[in-house]
Amino acid sequence: MANTMQGLSGRQKAAILLITLGPEVSAQIFKHLRDDEIEQLTLEIANVRKVESSDKETILGEFHQICMAQEYISQGGIVYAKTILEKALGEQRALSVINRLTATLQVRPFDFARKADPSQILNFIQNENSQTIALVLSYLQSEQSAAILSSLPQDKQADVARRIAIMDSTSPEVISQVERILEQKLSSTVTQDYTIAGGIESIVQILNGVDRGTERTILDSLEIQDPELAEEIKKRMFVFEDIVNIDNRSIQRIIRDIDNADLQLALKVASEEVRDAIFRNMSKRMSETFKEEMEYMGPVRLRDVEEAQTRIVATIRRLEESGEVIIARGGGDDIIV
Repeated sequence: MANTMQGLSGRQKAAILLITLGPEVSAQIFKHLRDDEIEQLTLEIANVRKVESSDKETILGEFHQICMAQEYISQGGIVYAKTILEKALGEQRALSVINRLTATLQVRPFDFARKADPSQILNFIQNENSQTIALVLSYLQSEQSAAILSSLPQDKQADVARRIAIMDSTSPEVISQVERILEQKLSSTVTQDYTIAGGIESIVQILNGVDRGTERTILDSLEIQDPELAEEIKKRMFVFEDIVNIDNRSIQRIIRDIDNADLQLALKVASEEVRDAIFRNMSKRMSETFKEEMEYMGPVRLRDVEEAQTRIVATIRRLEESGEVIIARGGGDDIIV
């Protein structure tokens, strides 16, 4: 019977598993699958003529082991999962389960570190060079990276931020080496393809979580080192939809400085939440006039809308830099008392 099971493909085993679980459970599983996956599994299920009870038990057991392995990986990484499974299943069986799981589920590098306290990670990496720190931060949760970046010496913050922003791809060998330095007892499986991490969006998410002082220090330094990069980061740090996170007094100040035509264009495709935030900070007469003019505006080009939103964001950033409006950030320096 073991040979029969070994001869089955993963898709065939999945079909037998769904048959074993029954129609109600299988229907719930199908809700989480793509259409092509549903079609393929449906064909496999249709081709199954008879399933022996021993086969069902074998596949259920295999599925249970994979679920356990995945849970252990999420708790403490692959090495932790392998250690626990070896005690339960034996070395060879544990290795087989882990290999089968990681062959289909690419475990993201530094998975173990994303469950650690930022201060603990900081202790490991604060004395490393800026490139190594940038690599680690680009793989962590943005909240973790923001806390760590804020705690680095000021002369190092901008350099690390710049390296994250311009980071493209890093070889698996380098990633593995840095993982071992960070935590020798834990390691993650990396694919043989080059892994892409970092980039503009990565550093924007991190900077959006740091305190205002850290953000200004980094951006001021970047404006000297790499003005184009600094401008690109600043453009992405606040988007038009983020207006909903600004306090009413600041929105009223913004409305006074932006062109009405730009605001009408920007609101043309804005969400109801954004529109409500703007209209409730206008006088009743002004909001009614705006709504009427927007109705008569007719179709508009998306490019025109995006350009109008960009100009509004630029105005907001200018007002923020002059201290006339406040945009909520991580940290506590924006608390108003």
